[in-house]
Amino acid sequence: MTKEAVILLVDDNQMDIDLALDAFAESKLCNNVQIVKSGEDALGYIFGEREYADRRRFPFPDLVLLDLKIPGIDGHEVLRRVKSAPVLKRLPIVVLTSSREESDLVRSYENYANSFLVKPVSFDGLQQVVRTIEDYWFAVNVGSPIEPT
Repeated sequence: MTKEAVILLVDDNQMDIDLALDAFAESKLCNNVQIVKSGEDALGYIFGEREYADRRRFPFPDLVLLDLKIPGIDGHEVLRRVKSAPVLKRLPIVVLTSSREESDLVRSYENYANSFLVKPVSFDGLQQVVRTIEDYWFAVNVGSPIEPT
């Protein structure tokens, strides 16, 4: 990875956020993790609107980790709106959720999620997921260039 990747973590559960941040820190990954806790804020951040318009403070994400069960606009709608925008449809969005419902899996892929991961129940499992995300999305995968809004 040539630059520090920007990861947008969309989750409203503070315990899950803290665990994810700890997993990134423990894995010694060099990423800038930005956090939003609602669907409205996720869309504002990704589209660079409202309080998220300053891209120096809120840089365009290289990857979005999206929980489905968030307040207001849910993760499915966030996914649908982002992937419907021609300039953003190539933005990698990984659904990271506690849901094991097949309907959530199917709907996520129907809305063009790039991956669907179930949150592990252990911290060690979460660390492994974080390392896998880092290895795949920022080392192995050759991403498509995206023109930020």
